[in-house]
Amino acid sequence: MDINDKNAIDKDGDKPNIAFIGLGNMGAPMAENLLKAGYTLCVYDLSQAATERLQQVGASVASSPIEAARHAQVVISMLPAGKHVHSVYLGENGSNGLLTELPKGTLVIDSSTIAAADAIKVAEAASQLGVDFLDAPVSGGTGGAIAGSLTFIVGGSDEAFAKAQPILAVMGKNIFHAGNQGAGQVAKICNNMLLGILMAGTAEAINLGVKNGLDPKVLSDIMLQSSGRNWTLEVYNPYPQVMENVPSSNGYQGGFMSKLMQKDLNLAMQTAQDTNVETPMGSKAAELYEAHTVENGDKDFSSIMGRHDHSVLF
Repeated sequence: MDINDKNAIDKDGDKPNIAFIGLGNMGAPMAENLLKAGYTLCVYDLSQAATERLQQVGASVASSPIEAARHAQVVISMLPAGKHVHSVYLGENGSNGLLTELPKGTLVIDSSTIAAADAIKVAEAASQLGVDFLDAPVSGGTGGAIAGSLTFIVGGSDEAFAKAQPILAVMGKNIFHAGNQGAGQVAKICNNMLLGILMAGTAEAINLGVKNGLDPKVLSDIMLQSSGRNWTLEVYNPYPQVMENVPSSNGYQGGFMSKLMQKDLNLAMQTAQDTNVETPMGSKAAELYEAHTVENGDKDFSSIMGRHDHSVLF
């Protein structure tokens, strides 16, 4: 396979070599699923324990992102924030990052959740160098990453999306092409802004009922069959012991941490500010989660219930 050939990924049914950068709670199981599917991976992470875990299941380990990508036709990254994505791909001064080391035609899939403006900046730099860049944030949490059932929300060209689909299908169940560069990030933060609003509102409504003598399960069942029905009531009730196998019935452990919801709400607010869009409910949800995460950042985001009924957190 010619790594300088833009169409090399598609030739002869060969699986491309993949560099995977970022092996946190999401990245590590995503990389493991690629290994299980027969892909050759070279991985990089600042954590030695994380790289050793992947080495034990068949990956080779690099000492830098550039080394990881040396023989790769595809680069996948799962990084904490926009500044880390910039640092890896653009470098500290914007000119000595990984992008400058990649052959033309390399496919880059960044699954970090970052601001759309940050994704577009990296995508434009990649395009100037002949590198295909996709922003492909995910939904589904660590459980989805382990099970290979993530939802990918992708922004980028039709051609790059088509090349990425077989790879994304190993790690995810639902794969959406949202539009051009940055569209994946916009769609992701719109979804999570709404989710934050719904969770905060559902917790508030249940608390109002409980404080006025209603049983939380009875009230939840009533709202499920009424116009207040929403995803949080259907599959992720925030009140303890109303629903089995959800974080609220497990001390708010597991799931999607409140500090990650706060991060996504802040990204939504940044995008709204950048594009002069009013989001009063999103702003209020961001304010609520900012206060909540001071002491409860590692608890599931449904623990916002504790803002109204403090006893549920203890």
